[in-house]
Amino acid sequence: MTDCSLDILNAVAEAYGNKSPLSIRGAGSKANILGRAISATELDVSKHAGIVEYHPSELVITARAGTSLTEITAALAQERQMLSFEPPLFGNRATLGGTLACNLSGPARPWAGSIRDMVLGVQIINGKAELLNYGGQVMKNVAGYDVSRLQAGALGTLGVLTQVSLKVLPMPEHSITLSYELDSQAAVEQMIARSAQPKPLSAASWLDGQMFLRLSGTEEAVKQTAKLWGGEQVMHATSLWQQLRDMDHAFFSGSEPLWRFSHNPTAGAQREFGEILIDWGGAQRWVRGEQDRTALEKSAEDAGGHVSLFRGGDRLGEVKHSAGTIEKRLHQRLKHAFDPAGILNPGRLYSWM
Repeated sequence: MTDCSLDILNAVAEAYGNKSPLSIRGAGSKANILGRAISATELDVSKHAGIVEYHPSELVITARAGTSLTEITAALAQERQMLSFEPPLFGNRATLGGTLACNLSGPARPWAGSIRDMVLGVQIINGKAELLNYGGQVMKNVAGYDVSRLQAGALGTLGVLTQVSLKVLPMPEHSITLSYELDSQAAVEQMIARSAQPKPLSAASWLDGQMFLRLSGTEEAVKQTAKLWGGEQVMHATSLWQQLRDMDHAFFSGSEPLWRFSHNPTAGAQREFGEILIDWGGAQRWVRGEQDRTALEKSAEDAGGHVSLFRGGDRLGEVKHSAGTIEKRLHQRLKHAFDPAGILNPGRLYSWM
């Protein structure tokens, strides 16, 4: 156990004894997105950082939760490997633990999987100040929970992440981005059609009348597909996908509320909500501005998914899609199992948790 992990353990133990709530914070790159605003004593875990093990031949890396993604991606790049889910770097401040806690993935998500799919194991400190290891790299999960994957999107409510093991993948040999002038509905239809083909598609997005398709794989497969699909080849396309990944694109600028849909990619273009950005081949949609929450949730449910207030707006109210009775009960049971005193990021995910 490192000095940093011991400090974190002691801080949780003290909070558990005093029944005092803690707000878990790494580098702070995601402090004002995804979850609700809460009032609690800050628990800084940013110093608990560093790569613990990296086995390129086994495609596995293990790092402490406070490790920056920039450090991890740099180490992987030396072996021509990568985090396949393309997590946002947020100005090089994003950490491994925060990325898992927020379950954030970039443009490649539908084709390369999410961070939840790539997690092999985690080490956490639960709400009773117990240091626990879970996953394929360390020990078998208990109580029927896949604890490693439960941490994805839990926003720190089920434990303080201290270490994460991930599967990594080789970098593609070649990549090309193609653009097409299409309206949003035609773009959704084209994305669905292209995604159904056995081709090296690795990203598909639409904004302002332009659809962008990225092909990644062997040079021969990429070039053959590009010739077959036509379109205009985009030069220096790396910056386009980085802007989408890091939410640096002009679409995301400004202080107005930002809403995120995650649902069936075949859903209509949802023009009724104003300007929209379509990503993940249609499965992720971004909408800006003051919106009727009920209308947004109905649209998401009709498409078999959910919507959340990702950034801005009322952070004291609920920001996640409304939970049903069964879902709410399950969340509360999980919370009690890992944090019986309710001291870890209370209310960050839902006001009632």
